[in-house]
Amino acid sequence: MSGVLILVVGPSGVGKDTLLDGAKHTLDRARFAFPKRVITRSESAGCEDHESTTPAAFARQQAEGAFALSWSAHGHSYGVPKAIHDELTAGRHVVVNVSRAVIDEARQRFSRVGVVSISAPRESLKARLEERGRESRQDVANRLDRANAVTVTGDNVIDVVNDGSVEQGIARFTAALETLAAD
Repeated sequence: MSGVLILVVGPSGVGKDTLLDGAKHTLDRARFAFPKRVITRSESAGCEDHESTTPAAFARQQAEGAFALSWSAHGHSYGVPKAIHDELTAGRHVVVNVSRAVIDEARQRFSRVGVVSISAPRESLKARLEERGRESRQDVANRLDRANAVTVTGDNVIDVVNDGSVEQGIARFTAALETLAAD
């Protein structure tokens, strides 16, 4: 049986990277894979562990079919390596942070897809965005306005509210991953 592609989505500031890091240390890595994304952003940008690349190199990789999924957002391009096909075929559940805009494409391209939609109260989002210091005040305001602009619906969607401690968030998140992997 093939593994489940588990898409992790939610607006900037909900804590996706923190929850993913916690899940990597909690879940059985023989059952769950957490591939690095390729991003046209510096590795020192104070964000997730990723493969940094230039826009030109990203475009070349994309044209060569190096990505299972790719998109652009917030002035950067993001790609999920096509190696996830091998992981899924081997029966591993692949967990990846993606844009909400690629959910429908993923559902069309992969046979087993689950979605964990992360949310947090607006004030928490604002504080987290300001704390990380990557965006201007106007960019933070724009991200907050977009936070609820896209509603995630459909089969195999689990909503996780990340409004407690880091430990509570990780526990909720890993429980959602386990549930989707069991379907």
